Amino acid sequence: MSRTTSRTASPLSLVSLGLGTFLLVLAALLAWYVEPRAERTPIDTDTTTVFTGTGSYFDTDKIETVRGKRLTITRQVRADVAASEKSGRAVWDVVTSVDTAKSLPAADPHDALQWTQERWVTHRATNAPVHCCGEEPTFEGEAYLKFPFDVEKRTYTWWDNTLGATVPLRFSGTKKIQGYEGYRFTGTVAPARTGSRLVPGSILGQPEKSQVLAEEWYANHRVELVVDQLTGRVLYAAIGPRKTLRTPGGTKDAAVLLDSRRIAFTPRTQREQVALARDDNDRLTLLGTTLPIGAGALGVLLVAAGIVFVVRGRGGREQPEGPKRPDPDTSPTTLETSTM
Repeated sequence: MSRTTSRTASPLSLVSLGLGTFLLVLAALLAWYVEPRAERTPIDTDTTTVFTGTGSYFDTDKIETVRGKRLTITRQVRADVAASEKSGRAVWDVVTSVDTAKSLPAADPHDALQWTQERWVTHRATNAPVHCCGEEPTFEGEAYLKFPFDVEKRTYTWWDNTLGATVPLRFSGTKKIQGYEGYRFTGTVAPARTGSRLVPGSILGQPEKSQVLAEEWYANHRVELVVDQLTGRVLYAAIGPRKTLRTPGGTKDAAVLLDSRRIAFTPRTQREQVALARDDNDRLTLLGTTLPIGAGALGVLLVAAGIVFVVRGRGGREQPEGPKRPDPDTSPTTLETSTM
């Protein structure tokens, strides 16, 4: 009796091929489907940023502009989660106050030198403004509270709410904030009329008039923003606002309401923004790079191992050959006689 060998795939080779194929598909999904969809503006944000600096402001008690005083800008950004989930947009409520040493801290935020409440609505993927959900004010541009994801080295249009228009911010290299490098953007705002208000004539140097409809003018000495390249989060911000009053048709400032060469993020705010950027980057890097590369590399190894197992026939076994049928030309018959 002879034996032949038949080779079959072992369970180990099938498991290796199956798991390797799964990991390759998972790697592709993470890199090209999951990670891009993770680049979305959060709908549960709740942050406070603080700017400080020195400057001038109009003291209503003294009825004059005082100079060299400490100024603080506090901005609270809280997401309206319900409105965001319903609309699919990022709906953020923003409260900003400008305070002097006298009004900070204030029992009533309306006691601040300036106080505004706004609602910003943006597309979660592109950061473009979306006009819905009670948005106030209506704004345009590419950047305000944050930049779009994957920031490029180019000029962006930044919305200046005091101006009520966009301002070009040009790419000005990189800058490290608390040891973390970001893209730096800078620009200025030329003096522009932004409105009017009724004020006592004495403020404008016209004491003979009880009330004058003064023109409000605004400028910004310098805007500097440093943003995280991947997420567009603002790591550092510095502004130089100047708000003045002019007589109707006047070409010169008659009174200064607010003026500072530089009001910037406090060190604490910088650290907090950098920490948030690091967390965001770690999450996106994990989904977009670390896991896809790891899963892809392991998948290739497992598929290669499974193929080797199959080629080698690991797990094959020899099978006995059945009895051989006799040759009719040589086998004896009952007609043959034997010799004695």
